[in-house]
Amino acid sequence: MIGANRMSEGENAVSDSIPLVVHATHEAGAKVGGIGSVLDGILSAKSYNEKVGRTILAGPMFGLDPAQMERLSDPAQGVQIRYSSLHGIFYGVSESVQQALREVEQIYQVALLYGLRQFGDAAHEVLLVDASAPHMGLADSFRYFLWENYGLESHRYSHDQEYNLYITIAQPLFSGLKALGVDSGLAPHERVIIAHEWLGLPVAFAAQLNEPEQWRTIFYAHEAATARLLVEGHEGHDTRFYNALLRARESHLPLDTVFGDQGAFFKHAIVRQAVHCDAIFAVGDAVREELRFLGGAFANCRIDLVYNGIRAEEITAAEQEGSKGRLQDYCMALTGFRPDFVFTHVARMVLSKALWRDVLVMRHLDRLLESEGKKAALLVLATSAPAGREPAQVRSWESEYGWPVGHRGDNGDLVGEEAPFFFDDVEPFNHSASSSRIIFVNQFGWNRDRCGARMPAAMAFGDIRRGSDLEFGQSIYEPFGIAQIEPLNFGALSCVSSACGCIGFVQQAAEDLIQQGLLPAEKNGGPSEGGILLPHGGAMGPVFADRTFPVVVADYIGLTEEQAPESPQDALAIGRETRRRVEARSASVAAQVIFERLPRSREEKAELTRVGSALASSMSWEKVVEASLLPGLFRVCSP
Repeated sequence: MIGANRMSEGENAVSDSIPLVVHATHEAGAKVGGIGSVLDGILSAKSYNEKVGRTILAGPMFGLDPAQMERLSDPAQGVQIRYSSLHGIFYGVSESVQQALREVEQIYQVALLYGLRQFGDAAHEVLLVDASAPHMGLADSFRYFLWENYGLESHRYSHDQEYNLYITIAQPLFSGLKALGVDSGLAPHERVIIAHEWLGLPVAFAAQLNEPEQWRTIFYAHEAATARLLVEGHEGHDTRFYNALLRARESHLPLDTVFGDQGAFFKHAIVRQAVHCDAIFAVGDAVREELRFLGGAFANCRIDLVYNGIRAEEITAAEQEGSKGRLQDYCMALTGFRPDFVFTHVARMVLSKALWRDVLVMRHLDRLLESEGKKAALLVLATSAPAGREPAQVRSWESEYGWPVGHRGDNGDLVGEEAPFFFDDVEPFNHSASSSRIIFVNQFGWNRDRCGARMPAAMAFGDIRRGSDLEFGQSIYEPFGIAQIEPLNFGALSCVSSACGCIGFVQQAAEDLIQQGLLPAEKNGGPSEGGILLPHGGAMGPVFADRTFPVVVADYIGLTEEQAPESPQDALAIGRETRRRVEARSASVAAQVIFERLPRSREEKAELTRVGSALASSMSWEKVVEASLLPGLFRVCSP
């Protein structure tokens, strides 16, 4: 079994292209969340498509879910089906391939779908497996292989449907790839399987079972699942976890020693086996540290940083003002005042997004805005029901009680985590604030049809990005945070927490711009020499302290000298009260910095747009693919 330290720093790829890359991911058939955004960025990048000959996405299909099956067959979703026994489509492949795919279906008692999926200007192949009624004997044989070779005790996790699914589809997916003849005539270093998160790892293991040493494999860590569990599962959240990590790192103690055995958590168990891959990629500095914290082979193996990118887009001042104007018009219709500043937060309605921190910062901002005679509105776009409400329902609530300014919890309006956020945080704030309001829009689809008659007819989702003055994203756990920094491109400020994985990339991009003369070194104090914010080791670089820099970091990890733990065990004692005291202090500081940096003139807005656009260009997906992803792939594929 090849380990993650296979390639040395000095080795270079001999070839200038890679014939085959397989992306094993749960978002192979359709974009669902963050990994889908990453795939969109990578697979549409010109540099990727110039260097990779053939790309196949491999993942699950849910034949018993009518909504998902309808989405797959909808031409608007970008999947062109060439073969699918569930859809009765066979004409898109040759007779020999049809026969090979049917044999896989018969052996494993599954259904396969093969087709093409569009990513920008590029079309890539897709192979999906439905395992609604699989051959359990073969699935159990694969589980035995995982125990025998990796010590993975599948019987401990047999109660978990998600674990069972991704273990069960691994063998038929690999056999389906072979049936397509994807690797015919290729040497081991010419074919790569990238396992996106733990869900893709079983496919990499299936390759190692069926054809040992014949494939290169990469684990692409989009998070560290154990870290997320520990951060979200304790009221000390990021304040507790990352201080424990820092103290443990000083003493070279692994996670299980500090937090106890995590073997009951199947994601922890399977990710620990990623060291059997040829390389490991991490989306941010924090994820890399969290993986090293797992101990064992992770402690010293090579982990490449492959940051997420953002889309760089040019915008005129008129377009920017038009978008903001529509947001202001909407706020006027909802609140009765036209805000000077429009703040936004677009997020999933989950604990990790820490929406309560936005409210803490807004309390301080409200008083600062009042002192200057300014007004602001924060539009929070988040929902526990991604499919959304029916437009007729929204119009009825809008007419009856002023949705989305008003909400109810007994009629299907507020569901799940929406209710406590609105009743405990938003509503009390709006009752006491004098110069600002928080508007909680719990409905995706940012247009009049989906969000009611008071939304401007010309409004589109792009407006919430192009017209925002500030995007919040103060998560307790955030492996990268694409959404938090996307609006930088349009002259917005971005307020992120010190746990946000994008900080390292922002700092790297800023220092590159200083070197290029696009950011003035005399204002920013030159490149940083201390690393970046906790938990990555060191003090924040001076670029973040400059008044014109558009990224504001609220540090919810750093503790005062009196609060700082001396050992990992001391850090474990950090609970809700300590974390809330840290939040109160940091929210006040963040609010002051935001207030100072908000643009008061067109000239200041233009300068923020210039700097933000330069940062976005330096952090684009093309730059990520060229500077990080492809070099990592070529190292792995060196003969």
